[in-house]
Amino acid sequence: MEAYKNLAVSYDRLTNDVDYAAVVAFYEQILRCEGVNPRTAVDLACGTGSVSALLAKRGISVIGVDMSEDMLSVAYEKTRDLKNPPMFVRQKLQQLRLPRGVDLAVCALDSLDYITDPDDCAEAIRRVYKVLNPGGVFIFDVNTPEKLRAMDGQVWLDEDEDVYCIWRGEFDDATNICSYGMDLFQRRGNLWQRSFEEHREYAYSAAMLTDFLKQAGFTAIQVYGDRRMTPPDASDQRIYLKARKGKVK
Repeated sequence: MEAYKNLAVSYDRLTNDVDYAAVVAFYEQILRCEGVNPRTAVDLACGTGSVSALLAKRGISVIGVDMSEDMLSVAYEKTRDLKNPPMFVRQKLQQLRLPRGVDLAVCALDSLDYITDPDDCAEAIRRVYKVLNPGGVFIFDVNTPEKLRAMDGQVWLDEDEDVYCIWRGEFDDATNICSYGMDLFQRRGNLWQRSFEEHREYAYSAAMLTDFLKQAGFTAIQVYGDRRMTPPDASDQRIYLKARKGKVK
Protein backbone atom coordinates (compact mmCIF):
# COMPACT_ATOMS: atom_id res chain seq x y z
CA MET A 1 0.00 0.00 0.00
CA GLU A 2 1.24 3.48 -0.81
CA ALA A 3 2.49 5.59 2.08
CA TYR A 4 1.74 9.33 2.17
CA LYS A 5 -1.34 9.08 -0.02
CA ASN A 6 -4.33 9.63 2.27
CA LEU A 7 -1.98 11.18 4.82
CA ALA A 8 -0.84 13.97 2.46
CA VAL A 9 -3.73 16.38 3.09
CA SER A 10 -3.40 15.98 6.86
CA TYR A 11 0.39 15.72 7.09
CA ASP A 12 1.08 19.33 8.06
CA ARG A 13 -1.63 19.25 10.72
CA LEU A 14 -0.18 16.11 12.29
CA THR A 15 3.40 17.40 12.19
CA ASN A 16 2.80 20.95 13.36
CA ASP A 17 5.32 20.35 16.16
CA VAL A 18 8.19 19.93 13.67
CA ASP A 19 10.46 22.98 13.81
CA TYR A 20 11.41 23.27 10.14
CA ALA A 21 12.95 26.68 10.72
CA ALA A 22 15.37 25.15 13.24
CA VAL A 23 16.25 22.39 10.76
CA VAL A 24 17.07 24.92 8.03
CA ALA A 25 18.96 27.07 10.55
CA PHE A 26 21.13 24.04 11.33
CA TYR A 27 21.79 23.55 7.62
CA GLU A 28 22.90 27.17 7.47
CA GLN A 29 25.20 26.68 10.45
CA ILE A 30 26.90 23.77 8.69
CA LEU A 31 27.15 25.72 5.44
CA ARG A 32 28.81 28.67 7.20
CA CYS A 33 31.39 26.30 8.65
CA GLU A 34 31.96 24.91 5.16
CA GLY A 35 32.21 28.38 3.61
CA VAL A 36 29.41 27.55 1.18
CA ASN A 37 26.71 30.01 0.10
CA PRO A 38 24.44 27.95 -2.16
CA ARG A 39 22.51 29.50 -5.01
CA THR A 40 20.79 26.27 -5.99
CA ALA A 41 19.48 23.33 -3.95
CA VAL A 42 17.53 20.10 -4.17
CA ASP A 43 15.19 19.16 -1.34
CA LEU A 44 15.11 15.36 -1.45
CA ALA A 45 11.93 13.58 -0.33
CA CYS A 46 10.52 17.09 0.06
CA GLY A 47 7.04 15.98 1.17
CA THR A 48 4.70 18.94 1.49
CA GLY A 49 7.49 21.39 0.70
CA SER A 50 8.07 23.03 4.08
CA VAL A 51 11.88 22.92 3.78
CA SER A 52 11.69 23.81 0.08
CA ALA A 53 9.68 26.92 0.95
CA LEU A 54 12.13 28.08 3.62
CA LEU A 55 15.09 27.63 1.29
CA ALA A 56 13.28 29.46 -1.52
CA LYS A 57 12.49 32.38 0.81
CA ARG A 58 16.24 32.72 1.31
CA GLY A 59 16.67 33.38 -2.40
CA ILE A 60 17.86 29.88 -3.29
CA SER A 61 16.61 28.28 -6.50
CA VAL A 62 15.07 25.02 -5.25
CA ILE A 63 14.05 21.76 -6.86
CA GLY A 64 11.85 19.57 -4.64
CA VAL A 65 11.84 15.83 -5.31
CA ASP A 66 9.40 13.29 -3.89
CA MET A 67 7.84 10.01 -5.03
CA SER A 68 4.37 10.88 -3.69
CA GLU A 69 2.20 12.78 -6.15
CA ASP A 70 -0.22 13.63 -3.34
CA MET A 71 2.50 15.21 -1.19
CA LEU A 72 3.85 17.14 -4.18
CA SER A 73 0.37 18.53 -4.89
CA VAL A 74 0.24 19.95 -1.37
CA ALA A 75 3.80 21.32 -1.77
CA TYR A 76 2.89 23.08 -5.01
CA GLU A 77 -0.16 24.75 -3.48
CA LYS A 78 1.86 25.80 -0.43
CA THR A 79 4.63 27.47 -2.43
CA ARG A 80 3.01 28.63 -5.68
CA ASP A 81 2.69 32.26 -4.55
CA LEU A 82 6.28 32.66 -3.41
CA LYS A 83 8.41 35.18 -5.26
CA ASN A 84 10.86 32.40 -6.09
CA PRO A 85 8.72 29.19 -6.03
CA PRO A 86 10.44 25.80 -6.08
CA MET A 87 10.11 23.45 -9.02
CA PHE A 88 8.76 20.04 -8.00
CA VAL A 89 9.63 16.72 -9.62
CA ARG A 90 8.21 13.26 -8.94
CA GLN A 91 11.05 10.75 -8.65
CA LYS A 92 12.42 7.99 -6.46
CA LEU A 93 15.73 9.05 -4.96
CA GLN A 94 17.49 5.98 -6.34
CA GLN A 95 16.42 7.18 -9.82
CA LEU A 96 17.31 10.84 -9.21
CA ARG A 97 17.95 12.99 -12.27
CA LEU A 98 17.88 16.78 -12.33
CA PRO A 99 17.82 19.28 -15.19
CA ARG A 100 20.83 21.07 -13.70
CA GLY A 101 23.50 20.68 -11.06
CA VAL A 102 22.94 22.08 -7.57
CA ASP A 103 25.16 23.50 -4.83
CA LEU A 104 23.26 21.92 -1.94
CA ALA A 105 21.29 18.72 -1.38
CA VAL A 106 19.24 18.22 1.77
CA CYS A 107 17.03 15.37 2.93
CA ALA A 108 15.02 16.01 6.09
CA LEU A 109 13.04 13.99 8.62
CA ASP A 110 14.65 10.54 8.26
CA SER A 111 13.51 10.23 4.65
CA LEU A 112 16.50 8.08 3.65
CA ASP A 113 15.32 5.52 6.22
CA TYR A 114 12.30 4.94 3.97
CA ILE A 115 14.61 3.37 1.37
CA THR A 116 14.45 -0.08 2.93
CA ASP A 117 16.87 -1.80 0.54
CA PRO A 118 20.47 -0.83 1.42
CA ASP A 119 21.53 -1.24 -2.22
CA ASP A 120 18.88 1.29 -3.23
CA CYS A 121 20.03 3.66 -0.48
CA ALA A 122 23.62 3.43 -1.72
CA GLU A 123 22.41 4.12 -5.26
CA ALA A 124 20.40 7.14 -4.07
CA ILE A 125 23.54 8.56 -2.45
CA ARG A 126 25.50 7.97 -5.66
CA ARG A 127 22.80 9.85 -7.56
CA VAL A 128 23.02 12.75 -5.13
CA TYR A 129 26.76 12.91 -5.69
CA LYS A 130 26.22 13.12 -9.45
CA VAL A 131 23.74 16.04 -9.27
CA LEU A 132 25.89 18.15 -6.93
CA ASN A 133 28.19 20.77 -8.39
CA PRO A 134 31.89 20.50 -7.45
CA GLY A 135 32.26 21.67 -3.87
CA GLY A 136 28.57 21.01 -3.21
CA VAL A 137 27.29 19.87 0.18
CA PHE A 138 24.90 17.05 1.10
CA ILE A 139 23.16 17.23 4.50
CA PHE A 140 20.63 14.70 5.76
CA ASP A 141 19.30 13.15 8.95
CA VAL A 142 18.17 9.66 9.96
CA ASN A 143 16.59 8.04 12.97
CA THR A 144 19.07 6.09 15.04
CA PRO A 145 18.75 2.29 15.05
CA GLU A 146 18.16 2.49 18.80
CA LYS A 147 15.14 4.75 18.28
CA LEU A 148 13.62 2.50 15.63
CA ARG A 149 14.14 -0.64 17.73
CA ALA A 150 12.51 1.08 20.71
CA MET A 151 9.39 1.70 18.62
CA ASP A 152 8.57 -2.01 18.69
CA GLY A 153 5.22 -2.53 20.39
CA GLN A 154 4.63 1.20 20.90
CA VAL A 155 1.35 2.99 20.12
CA TRP A 156 0.99 6.75 19.46
CA LEU A 157 -2.01 9.00 18.97
CA ASP A 158 -2.17 12.26 17.00
CA GLU A 159 -5.37 14.24 16.64
CA ASP A 160 -7.05 17.56 16.07
CA GLU A 161 -10.64 18.51 15.30
CA ASP A 162 -10.50 17.14 11.73
CA VAL A 163 -8.07 14.21 11.85
CA TYR A 164 -7.41 11.32 14.24
CA CYS A 165 -4.40 9.07 13.74
CA ILE A 166 -3.21 5.96 15.59
CA TRP A 167 0.31 4.62 14.96
CA ARG A 168 1.48 1.13 15.95
CA GLY A 169 5.18 0.25 15.72
CA GLU A 170 6.84 -3.10 15.11
CA PHE A 171 10.57 -3.80 14.63
CA ASP A 172 11.78 -6.90 12.77
CA ASP A 173 15.32 -7.87 13.74
CA ALA A 174 15.61 -10.21 10.77
CA THR A 175 15.03 -7.44 8.22
CA ASN A 176 16.31 -4.53 10.36
CA ILE A 177 13.10 -2.69 9.45
CA CYS A 178 10.66 -0.80 11.65
CA SER A 179 7.08 -0.91 10.35
CA TYR A 180 4.37 1.28 11.71
CA GLY A 181 0.79 0.90 10.68
CA MET A 182 -1.34 4.01 10.68
CA ASP A 183 -5.11 4.07 11.10
CA LEU A 184 -6.20 7.45 9.82
CA PHE A 185 -9.63 9.00 10.41
CA GLN A 186 -10.27 12.22 8.45
CA ARG A 187 -13.36 14.41 8.63
CA ARG A 188 -15.23 14.74 5.32
CA GLY A 189 -18.05 17.18 5.97
CA ASN A 190 -20.34 15.52 8.53
CA LEU A 191 -18.73 12.11 8.02
CA TRP A 192 -15.40 10.53 8.91
CA GLN A 193 -13.35 8.57 6.40
CA ARG A 194 -11.09 5.78 7.62
CA SER A 195 -7.93 4.67 5.77
CA PHE A 196 -4.80 2.70 6.54
CA GLU A 197 -1.16 3.23 5.58
CA GLU A 198 1.98 1.28 6.41
CA HIS A 199 5.29 3.08 6.76
CA ARG A 200 8.60 1.19 6.84
CA GLU A 201 12.05 2.46 7.83
CA TYR A 202 15.41 0.68 7.66
CA ALA A 203 17.67 1.14 10.69
CA TYR A 204 20.80 2.53 9.05
CA SER A 205 23.83 3.03 11.28
CA ALA A 206 26.11 6.03 10.95
CA ALA A 207 28.93 3.68 9.93
CA MET A 208 26.85 2.15 7.14
CA LEU A 209 25.83 5.54 5.75
CA THR A 210 29.38 6.84 6.01
CA ASP A 211 30.52 3.87 3.94
CA PHE A 212 27.87 4.61 1.29
CA LEU A 213 29.03 8.24 1.15
CA LYS A 214 32.67 7.24 0.73
CA GLN A 215 31.81 4.72 -1.99
CA ALA A 216 29.93 7.45 -3.88
CA GLY A 217 33.00 9.71 -3.79
CA PHE A 218 32.07 12.09 -0.99
CA THR A 219 34.71 13.54 1.33
CA ALA A 220 34.72 15.75 4.45
CA ILE A 221 32.10 13.46 6.00
CA GLN A 222 30.91 14.40 9.49
CA VAL A 223 28.28 12.98 11.81
CA TYR A 224 26.44 15.31 14.20
CA GLY A 225 24.04 14.97 17.07
CA ASP A 226 20.47 16.19 16.70
CA ARG A 227 20.95 19.76 15.39
CA ARG A 228 24.27 20.08 17.24
CA MET A 229 27.70 20.76 15.80
CA THR A 230 29.11 18.00 18.00
CA PRO A 231 29.19 14.21 17.56
CA PRO A 232 26.09 12.27 18.60
CA ASP A 233 25.76 10.70 22.02
CA ALA A 234 23.60 7.91 23.40
CA SER A 235 20.69 10.27 24.07
CA ASP A 236 20.29 11.27 20.41
CA GLN A 237 17.38 9.67 18.59
CA ARG A 238 18.21 11.49 15.37
CA ILE A 239 21.61 12.17 13.81
CA TYR A 240 22.73 14.39 10.94
CA LEU A 241 25.40 13.67 8.35
CA LYS A 242 27.28 16.12 6.13
CA ALA A 243 29.46 15.35 3.14
CA ARG A 244 31.05 17.29 0.26
CA LYS A 245 31.75 16.68 -3.38
CA GLY A 246 35.36 17.54 -4.16
CA LYS A 247 36.18 20.83 -5.82
CA VAL A 248 37.66 21.06 -9.31
CA LYS A 249 41.44 21.53 -9.03
